[in-house]
Amino acid sequence: MADLFDRRDLKLASLAGRCSRVGPDGLWRSWAGHDIRDFAASMPDTLAAHSLREVASAVVKARRDGSPRILMYGGHVIKCGMGPLLCDWAARGLLSCLATNGSGSIHDLEMALFGQTSEDVEAGLADGSFGMWEETLRIYAEAVDRAEEESAGLGAALGDMILERGGDPLVSPLAACRSAGIPLTVHPALGTDIVHPSPRLDWGRLGRASERDFDILGSQVAGLEGGVVLNAGSAVVMPEVFLKLLSCARNLGAPVGGFLAANFDMIQHYRPTQNVLSRPASALGGRGLAVTGHHEVMLPLLDLFMRIAEEEDR
Repeated sequence: MADLFDRRDLKLASLAGRCSRVGPDGLWRSWAGHDIRDFAASMPDTLAAHSLREVASAVVKARRDGSPRILMYGGHVIKCGMGPLLCDWAARGLLSCLATNGSGSIHDLEMALFGQTSEDVEAGLADGSFGMWEETLRIYAEAVDRAEEESAGLGAALGDMILERGGDPLVSPLAACRSAGIPLTVHPALGTDIVHPSPRLDWGRLGRASERDFDILGSQVAGLEGGVVLNAGSAVVMPEVFLKLLSCARNLGAPVGGFLAANFDMIQHYRPTQNVLSRPASALGGRGLAVTGHHEVMLPLLDLFMRIAEEEDR
């Protein structure tokens, strides 16, 4: 039997005839001595850089067309120092709605009013002090009571209290969205946040405030046709809320579909991948992009590309 594995018989072809995916235009270029646009242009238009450019263009186009631009995010985005960036996006009209979980609202409140957040959990567990912070628990409970009295959503009540107490709308997305006149909704999972053990917090009122925010976000999702939805750092709560609202909107006859969805996180988790990217795109059309990296790196890069897209859109 003839030897079927003789490497001397390998058939080779010339590179000149190969369709290669990387060429000179795909290489990094030095931007030293030039402006920030040169820095952006130096990034090869492939993989994450290509996705960032696509998301940036989609957000700016959606703003021009008057389509929703929704950002959902988790508490880690605020802990990474990205609160001022979200405030800036709200002020520039790049976002039409923000939504976060309970953690995102708590870190926001603490940074806005006390200039600090994110405790040492291990040390707090050892001595029983984890989550037991008087100011945070008291002000949060007061905001929940205010939401009940004013029939307001939790995000609006928290934002108003932060502004009234002198919180900086350049630091706090909750306050910035009140100043910009756009909704920021809060979606706590009962029992998961440090404020929930407080006897001063009325869980019934908290649930009703969250229900009002559920409906506010639902109205945004119902109009998402041709828009953009971004999820940053919420691995469970916001992807689950989004999927339920999307189903409600379709059930009620809203022509939701054809939107761009993108997930930003250090790790691409199951629920964001399925509930924000894959299932909506498969069922309703549109496009889903996964952008992997640390928030404190990727979100400023997204901002850079959005600024360039804004200039080109003028």
